[in-house]
Amino acid sequence: MKLLVVVASTRPTRVGPAVADWFLAQVPADTDLEVDVADLAEIALPFLDEPVDAHSGGYVHAHTLAWSARVDAADAVVLVMPEYNRGYTAPLKNALDYLADEWRDKPVGFVSYGMSSGGMRAVEAITPVVVALGMLPVGAAVTVHLRRWLGEDGRVHDDGTLARAATRLLGEVRRLAALLRPAHVPAA
Repeated sequence: MKLLVVVASTRPTRVGPAVADWFLAQVPADTDLEVDVADLAEIALPFLDEPVDAHSGGYVHAHTLAWSARVDAADAVVLVMPEYNRGYTAPLKNALDYLADEWRDKPVGFVSYGMSSGGMRAVEAITPVVVALGMLPVGAAVTVHLRRWLGEDGRVHDDGTLARAATRLLGEVRRLAALLRPAHVPAA
């Protein structure tokens, strides 16, 4: 199984990489699991610039073709996402909108973070978007309340609560990916 972990924040002062690093440390070493980390700050997709609808698959830009291949290769997705102003980030929405069929029939899990809600409102806001793309959100989630879990060293410090949530999330994503794998048809 190939798991695509998308780091959704692009701000220079972001804590997304620290949250992603913590989450990746929770992923068990398994020869049947390959993890691909897609940091949207590094990928730097421009705002959607394809001349045709994503459902056509008629991409013309190299950055879209590379993103398409990366997402299409994944069996499941985990979004590591902050909450900004009760919503999700524009770069994440942009990355989702670039593609269509590449997202279909893939489970998606959420590792959210923020100050007051731990990113739960962003997850609630993006759920209809991923459903519209044909993805299947899993019920388990990791919610990182930064006031509680982010240390002064800029790293996530967990007493085991978050790790248990990550284990549930990964279990659900893997089970659903195994069930959906026969249904997933790679994008053209």
